[in-house]
Amino acid sequence: MRQSLAASLLDPGDTLERQNAKLLTIAEALIQHSEEMNEDRGAAFAQFQRAAMLEEQVRARTRDLERALDLLNVSNARLADANRETETARQNLAAAIETVQDGFALFDAQDVLVMANSRFNALLDDVRDEIVPGMQFDDYLELVAGSTHLHMSDGMSRGDWIAMRRARHAEHHFILNQRMGDDRWMQVSEHRTHDGGTVILQTEVTDLIRAEREKRGRLLDDQAKILRATLEHLKLGVCIFDSRLQLLGWNARLGEFLLLPRNRLREGMHFDAILEQVRDQFTFPNGLSAHRLGDWVRRALRRDQFEVEVTREGGKVFEIFAQELPDGGFVMSLSDVSAERHAIEGLSRVNETLEARVTERTLELEDALASAERANASRARFVAAASHDLLQPLSAAKLYLASLGEEKTSDIAARTVEKAQNALLSVEGILGALLDISRLESGHVSVDLGPVALGPIFAALRDEFAMHARLKGLDFRIVSTDAVVVSDRAYLRRILQNLISNAIRYTETGGVLMALRHRRDELVIEVRDSGPGIAEDDQDKIFHEFHRLNAKASASEGMGLGLAIVERAAAVLGHPLTLRSAPRRGSTFTLGLKPALGGAARAENDVVTPVRDPEGGDIVVLLVENDADLSRAMTQLLEKWGATVLDVDSGEAGLELLEATGLEPDACLIDYQLGDGMDGLQLIAALRQKIGSVPMRLVTADRSEELRKMAAAAQVEMLTKPVPTSQLAAFLFGSQRRAG
Repeated sequence: MRQSLAASLLDPGDTLERQNAKLLTIAEALIQHSEEMNEDRGAAFAQFQRAAMLEEQVRARTRDLERALDLLNVSNARLADANRETETARQNLAAAIETVQDGFALFDAQDVLVMANSRFNALLDDVRDEIVPGMQFDDYLELVAGSTHLHMSDGMSRGDWIAMRRARHAEHHFILNQRMGDDRWMQVSEHRTHDGGTVILQTEVTDLIRAEREKRGRLLDDQAKILRATLEHLKLGVCIFDSRLQLLGWNARLGEFLLLPRNRLREGMHFDAILEQVRDQFTFPNGLSAHRLGDWVRRALRRDQFEVEVTREGGKVFEIFAQELPDGGFVMSLSDVSAERHAIEGLSRVNETLEARVTERTLELEDALASAERANASRARFVAAASHDLLQPLSAAKLYLASLGEEKTSDIAARTVEKAQNALLSVEGILGALLDISRLESGHVSVDLGPVALGPIFAALRDEFAMHARLKGLDFRIVSTDAVVVSDRAYLRRILQNLISNAIRYTETGGVLMALRHRRDELVIEVRDSGPGIAEDDQDKIFHEFHRLNAKASASEGMGLGLAIVERAAAVLGHPLTLRSAPRRGSTFTLGLKPALGGAARAENDVVTPVRDPEGGDIVVLLVENDADLSRAMTQLLEKWGATVLDVDSGEAGLELLEATGLEPDACLIDYQLGDGMDGLQLIAALRQKIGSVPMRLVTADRSEELRKMAAAAQVEMLTKPVPTSQLAAFLFGSQRRAG
């Protein structure tokens, strides 16, 4: 203890002699103290010892404090360096985002604006100077919503816009196009950062939107041209109005029927202005007036169609038919039915005369009957000829639409093209049904009875109608069979096709079943449905032409020809047709058949051998077609498919072209009716002699049995107009990839 006390009293800075002297003095004092110590002096010495120990502790704490101060100085220096680096990084970041071509802003996780470049909200020059770091996102929305340059959508208020942006701000990412004043557009996108902040980018897309608008306008103009060309082919007067009752389009035949000069019909004219010009021309039946049509046009909901016959001075009779369009507009047609009505009136007068003189004018009755038969034959020829004339422009229209479908178009334009194609398919179906009715009524139908395997027909019908039934939510089943019956394959398939189509159309819940049943020595095919059923009084009516129970015949829902064809075709084939039905209990159609004994079914010939694989390169097609519109449409479609088309309008021109060029086409499409020169069959025979076994098809709108037999005898396959693009693609490429 004493040594420690002595050591604490020495100054390390003293010399050795000075320290020795101090030690001697201390030693003497200690010796004297020990010799002279009493109680009071012992207490004082203890205090002296404690003071010495406290001094040593103070010195130790002082050294620790000095070391801590040194460390603090080092940390402060490092912190100053870090602050300088942070400020430099901030300045570099600000300079970097200022070079960005788009508007840029960064909000932190608390939605406080951290930084923004000068291009942020550059189009809102009345508020952009007030957008400064530190402001809240909600304050930013309020500020922008108050700008006079921000354009609101129709029906949207400032509050609605703010609510929309807040809702979108809650999303992780989003992009929207915001219209500014003077027809300028800004694309705004928000992106969430990993720390919960938000980056907003603003890109001006005015030029892109204007270019897209111009492109869409050009596309609509092209579609309008196609629509006008289609309308001009119709024999009806047709006009189309939009939801505001303004005229969108019309054909020249309408002006002729309404006795209006060309300058009296203008696009955008209101329906009332047109009605005012022509209402005094017509006399409506049963005391009605033109206001009846006007009332229908101005209805909020035009669920029913408008149809009326009117007369005009001079004996002209017109049928007015109007129907609403999905967009709230409507289409109206005007057809001259004077000849038909006069013929009906004349026939009525003849019938009255015959009833009065039936007992005494037997010979006249026979003459009238003969005249009626000639008239019926003439009508059948007229239907065939008229259908042929209609199928030519219809085929061209389908090809033009198929070609348009190859183009990349907007969703609205694609849906419009699809609707036009569906409408043309409906027209094609109606014309085909009319031709079938005409042939069946004429009694000149040629059927080819022989063994027919039902299995392939059932499988094809199952594939054809499965999707349609599934879309209606129906349970659709066709029970497979390997039976072979005696029938005509084409007409048997048409009968079953119409029965299934009719069952699916009228069945809303439940299902449709087709199965083969064995009854003694015959077979029967049953088509059952769970539809509304048919009352006994109506069961004969459903087989009449243009008759549909509880609905009017229309192109979209069916013209009421399916069961009429079924009844007549079954009678020609000798297949008994029966019906069992009752209201709310569904219907069952039964077709009786005779089994084929010892005869093998004929091989199906549904496989089309392609001209060339689609990956094999371009093909050369010889097209011989004397209808200019149809030739242009077919050429346009084939060239879009990558084919090289040699198009001529006669057989002689085709042979001369091949002779002059020395080309050998990969395929030939030959129209049957080619004018005054050789017909299509004669040309195919000449081409076979010249170029050999090149694949060829006879393309025709003539669906007569005579031509079918002639083509079969010459071993020539036919494509009937309007030519389905799927069959055309299958013939040329062996693929349905081009089907439109």
